[in-house]
Parts: sequence; C-alpha cells; structure tokens
Amino acid sequence: MTARPLFFAANWKMHLAPGEARTYLDRFLTMDAPRDGRTVAFFPPAVSLEAVATRLDGIPHYLVGAQDLHWEAKGAFTGATSVHLARGAGASAALVGHSERRHVFGETDAETNKKVRAALNGGLLVILCVGEQLAEREAGQTAAVVARQLRAGLAGVAPGADLIVAYEPVWAIGTGRNATPEDAGAVHQVIRSVLAEMGLPTDTRVLYGGSVNQGNVAQLLAVPGIDGVLVGGASLDPETWAGLCAATAGS
Repeated sequence: MTARPLFFAANWKMHLAPGEARTYLDRFLTMDAPRDGRTVAFFPPAVSLEAVATRLDGIPHYLVGAQDLHWEAKGAFTGATSVHLARGAGASAALVGHSERRHVFGETDAETNKKVRAALNGGLLVILCVGEQLAEREAGQTAAVVARQLRAGLAGVAPGADLIVAYEPVWAIGTGRNATPEDAGAVHQVIRSVLAEMGLPTDTRVLYGGSVNQGNVAQLLAVPGIDGVLVGGASLDPETWAGLCAATAGS
C-alpha cells in the first residue's frame, strides 16, 4: 500500500530575522533532502519571508508561506500583509486563524473567513487553524468549538479549494502538553464530518499542532486521519526540525 503524503509545517512565529533564517536553512539543508510523499513548509515572520523563499526556490517538496494575511488587496492597513504582498515575497501558502491571531489579537470567525477567501482567491494554499481553549475542553465543548470555527471559517469555500485544516488545541501550544493520539484522532474525525456536511472533500489533509516534538510525532502520525503536523518551538532549531521531518508513522 502506498504511504499517504505527509505535511510538516514549521511556524517560526516571531523568531529568525532574514540573516538568521538563511543560516538556519543552510544548516537544515545539509541534514534534510527533498523526498516524495512528504512536503515541508516554512512559515517565517513577514520580514524573513523573501529570504526563506529565495533560499528554497526551485527545490521540490519545500514551500514557504505567510503566518497571517489581511483580506484587503491594498490600503491604509499599517503592519498588515496582503495576499499580493505575500506572493510577491515568494509565499505560496498562508496560515489563517492561528490560535494566537484569534486569542491574542482578537480575530473573529468572520475575519478568519475573509482571510481564507482572500488567500484562496489569490492562489495560495490555505492552512486553516482550529482548536479549543482549556476551559472549553474541560466543559466538553471541543467538538462544538471546532465545528463552529470550521463552518464559519470555510463558509463560501468551493469544494476544489486548495485547503488544509490544522487542529491545534490552544491549551497544548507551547505548554509541553499535547492531546493524546486518541484525542487528536477523535477531533480529526469531527473535522472530516463537518467537511462532509459542508460538501467539502473528506480527504482534505488534516494536521495536528500543539507541543509536537521528536518524542511524540511518530505516534501522532500513526493515527488514521492525521496527515502531518504544525510545529512551533520544535521547528526553531534546524537539527531538531530535520529529525522531526524524518519521522514516519510509528517510527
């Protein structure tokens, strides 16, 4: 049986300036090599986007994306990045609705949807992030929260959209805690159920994010329906990230 393609996404958040990013990639590429059946994506801060895209240009199975976007094409939005600007810097993908955009910066479900549609209309691969906070999890609201975020974020999206969904429980991000493989698998089933309800492909790739590391990545990848991982802190060291990207289900 052919192994399913895996997607490893590195979210650098507010780390690695352009020079640091180039040094990182020079080191990473000595330890990693493009391979069929796997995509490695980098989401650097906006100031480093062009440096990363230039360094990886023409190398197959790697891609570069923006951490966030504004839905307007241009205008007086100081500090924001449009789809056009991101593409001009070399982005071919974008994270949308990351928990920090929602819960630190106050992004609403409606704004997330505007970003999703703008990115898709601009030809970018969208990774839509969904996930519950700890109080919601403890109240038994995980499925309801994830379903609400999916329905709102993907409203008006066509079945053929270039889309990935990432489940990232907010309580697990950067805390050292992570959902058990069984818990993650259960939420991924909820995600696919909602996609089917919305008329979107149930084979859409779904990732897991939240304190992923070399010690738990293989167990997570072994769960049916988990097609890869979205990683923050563990992606900031090139050697650690190369080792994590070498993981396979059950390895």
